[in-house]
Amino acid sequence: MRVAFVGKGGSGKTTLSALFSRHLARSGAPVVAIDGDINQHLAFALGLDEGASFGAPPLSARTGEIKDYLRGTNPRIPSRDAMVKTTPPGRGSRLLRLLGDDEIHVHHVREVHGVPLMVTGAFGESDLGVACYHSKLGAVELYLNHLVDGPGEYVVVDMTAGADAFASGLFTRFDMTFLVVEPTRKSVSVYRQYRDHAAEFGIPIAVVGNKITGEDDLLFLKEHVGDDLLAHCEQSSFVRAQEQGRVHGELEPHNAHTLDRLREAVDARPKDWDAFQKHAVEFHLRNAIAWANEATGHDLATQIDPDFHHGPAALAACT
Repeated sequence: MRVAFVGKGGSGKTTLSALFSRHLARSGAPVVAIDGDINQHLAFALGLDEGASFGAPPLSARTGEIKDYLRGTNPRIPSRDAMVKTTPPGRGSRLLRLLGDDEIHVHHVREVHGVPLMVTGAFGESDLGVACYHSKLGAVELYLNHLVDGPGEYVVVDMTAGADAFASGLFTRFDMTFLVVEPTRKSVSVYRQYRDHAAEFGIPIAVVGNKITGEDDLLFLKEHVGDDLLAHCEQSSFVRAQEQGRVHGELEPHNAHTLDRLREAVDARPKDWDAFQKHAVEFHLRNAIAWANEATGHDLATQIDPDFHHGPAALAACT
């Protein structure tokens, strides 16, 4: 199951992405965490020392090689230059198992305190003034487009802040999106934006209240979020100690229970490969018309394989 954490900048989505990924990994579940935020702080939230090297190349540094690997022998994709971030798989494409021994997982996954992690890469000096961060996220979208994850397997992505996550079709690649909301008007405003955009495409969301200090905070969220509020985290001395580089006991029982609630919500979601493929095709055609046909010099609508059906059967057929 694919899980995204989104929310206003500073709401705590990176912290919750780390806590949830660690919670899953400690249970023995197969999990890959992906840092898809421009700030690239997930490794440190998982416990990597400040200044330490992650030890694996960012996905964005090898987008061309990733395209070459994933297109495989798909005759609809003649070269890496003809493949864009939204290009869906078809017959001949390479599909991925979570944490398989394929080129992408082997090159890009490293464990940080027991959590397998991939990073997209920081916004560099050469990008300033000429690119947006979504260009870095293309490899993540390609990865998710070609991944066949099974029951009890998890991909957890720390997304860009705010409604900016809707600037690409990446938001349709998840089985569950957790919207992290603080008890403030600004955070609730971002929630409303995300809720309305997600509803347009039938994307399931659930709100996780964060930094709750008392009953007034909780009542505020219930008033403004209503039934979308799934669970909440109380202000955490454990998290604060971690952020200060100190080891301080265990996560508070209430907050640990919230992580259980999140996992239950994810596990309760049915996997809908038909809807996943439908969204992939829709956003590929949107991008083709908007910019990609002109950029590549190809009619990218021809990359869609009408006889390809995503999911476990397709994975079995290509292995």
